[in-house]
Amino acid sequence: MNDFTRQLADLRRPRLLIRAARLGLGAYNRTRDLRRLVHAQDTPTPERALKALMLAEAELEEIRCAGAAHYSLARHVEVLIALLAESRLLAGLRLSAT
Repeated sequence: MNDFTRQLADLRRPRLLIRAARLGLGAYNRTRDLRRLVHAQDTPTPERALKALMLAEAELEEIRCAGAAHYSLARHVEVLIALLAESRLLAGLRLSAT
């Protein structure tokens, strides 16, 4: 199990948040969504994307748990969708490389 897979497996988030992210996977467009979510000019590699997304998600989770008024549920779901999609992409790339 690689580090990203372990970190994702260790995430403990509300069930509804995870279900919303899983439902959104079908609409995920890597080229369109990823650059916007990680604030990048070019589409990053899955490894770089996962690093940035993990940091963004941790920040959103901290804001959510604090009950801050500026918390965005929509952005949190978008980041979780991208996290799930990028982790699947990375796992697929690693499987095809072996």
